[in-house]
Amino acid sequence: QVQLVESGGGLVQTGGSLRLSCAASGGTFSSYAMGWFRQAPEKEREFVAAINWNGISIYYADSVKGRFTISRDNAKNTVYLQMNSLKPEDTAVYYCAARRGSSSVKLITSWGNWGQGTQVTVSS
Repeated sequence: QVQLVESGGGLVQTGGSLRLSCAASGGTFSSYAMGWFRQAPEKEREFVAAINWNGISIYYADSVKGRFTISRDNAKNTVYLQMNSLKPEDTAVYYCAARRGSSSVKLITSWGNWGQGTQVTVSS
């Protein structure tokens, strides 16, 4: 089992940027696909972005496409989420996840390893 720890969350104004990091340990990082999800208050957890083990295949939710960029550094066992042009509706707890397998990246139940989350708040 891989352990995941997110960092980089915080408070930012509308239009600002943040970069989230997720450090992995306890497993072979390069064998996992990595993803970011978020959960706003009183809403279900939703898919944000995912990247396959070698960074070749990348997926985004329509709501963040063109504003967010997911990347990974296998030498550092870390996945990143660069968030630009932030909006108040991006406010949520952001979770890092890891998985092996080939089902849809948007299927939350296909992700078996989760971090504890990091809060992102975008003020208007």
